[in-house]
Amino acid sequence: MSLTLVIQSPRLDSKELQELAALAGASSFSQPTLESARLEQADPASRDAISACCQALGYDFAFVDSSLQLANFGLLVSDMDSTLITIECIDEIADMQGIKPQVAAITERSMRGELDFSASLRERVSLLAGLPESALEKVYKERLQLSPGAEQLLAACKQHGIRFMLVSGGFTFFTEKLKQQLGLDYAYANQLEVVDGKLTGRVVGEIVDAAAKQRLLIEKREQLGLRPDQVIAMGDGANDLLMLGEAGVGIAYRAKPVVQAQADVAINVMGLDGVSRLFA
Repeated sequence: MSLTLVIQSPRLDSKELQELAALAGASSFSQPTLESARLEQADPASRDAISACCQALGYDFAFVDSSLQLANFGLLVSDMDSTLITIECIDEIADMQGIKPQVAAITERSMRGELDFSASLRERVSLLAGLPESALEKVYKERLQLSPGAEQLLAACKQHGIRFMLVSGGFTFFTEKLKQQLGLDYAYANQLEVVDGKLTGRVVGEIVDAAAKQRLLIEKREQLGLRPDQVIAMGDGANDLLMLGEAGVGIAYRAKPVVQAQADVAINVMGLDGVSRLFA
């Protein structure tokens, strides 16, 4: 299989690209956009050297199958918090309760893989008991923002007939609104219990944890009649690793170190539009 080394950055320097091409043993390189370059027939044995060099230069890099095009894929599965959107919704809800530092610290440890996700979610949600449901709407309207390049990636998926599935350890209040706003095909998340207009501090039903994310990807892939290599998955936390492992291409987006170490591709510099530029 021939590999293409894809280099991406808001600022690419032609001399630095030539040096990377030589380091990768590439036969040729092109620059289809101002922000991306493709180095053909790259040697995968150069990965460590390329990684060190790109890190120093502030470039994203990925070794991809040269024959792959975006249209080869049929399903893209994405995490929500800190992936499709810039915030961790539960941390911002907690801010309405005046306890963001405590909750954010638990969130961070959970995303690094230091805490059991389900137990940590229940612990964090319990701290939200008594908060008016209107606080969720306030977070959505005032704090939730799409990650850079999200709309471009979604447009590329629609153009090529790729279904987009949001699978989140967050909450259905946000995933359903995003599904409607962005025209997503599928959305799955946890449901907060609300009684008399206030959060009870409990989650209704099964927790969408790492295993559930993996299962939902497999179920949707089989339902659509797709092979594993026709699926892209992206996320940022340890609870995304099983899901990323089920995809043909697993992408760590501005992710925790444990995720970057295991994913096929890490995007740290570019926005989500960098995903579609991986493929010719």
